[in-house]
Amino acid sequence: SDKSDSFCSRVSMCEQESGRPPSARVYYNEVAEFPVRSLRELCAAGAIPDGNVDGRSVEDVQAQDLDGFDICHFFAGIGVWSYALEQAGWPRSGLKTWTASLPCQPFSQAGKRGGFGDRRHLWPIFHRLVQQSAPSVIFGEQTAGPNGVAWLDAVFTDLENDGYAVAAADTPAAGFGAPHK
Repeated sequence: SDKSDSFCSRVSMCEQESGRPPSARVYYNEVAEFPVRSLRELCAAGAIPDGNVDGRSVEDVQAQDLDGFDICHFFAGIGVWSYALEQAGWPRSGLKTWTASLPCQPFSQAGKRGGFGDRRHLWPIFHRLVQQSAPSVIFGEQTAGPNGVAWLDAVFTDLENDGYAVAAADTPAAGFGAPHK
């Protein structure tokens, strides 16, 4: 297709808004309107690395949409993973790095606990993108309750079957000053 009609030209680019060149090709995917707006503002302010902010559902994202990006943040919220990688000194390029904060509502004790049958269980959609794009490193998070552990077990099985080495750390909200009952 014509370059002017490509995915990248249709998506709002923070680097165009800020006037600063990006130091890496960064992709942010978030469907909710407020976080999309916040991501664009944070990029423009230099609080997180400049990048393409895609407001489509992950269900509409295709592997070819991600070609050429060094870092991809899915379910990006307000850019916490992006900020965390920057604070940790994670390399902006050289590794195809993905982050994902998949919806927790199907597995959270505070949610409806619809589990694997819940329409918000988007791991299968995200896993398809992982299989098609083969990122080098994937960071993610999920609730640690019994349902979240079952989810993690399924994710680990899928990723191990794809040839990834996997690990987890249980970091409860109470450890960061936000106790839950």
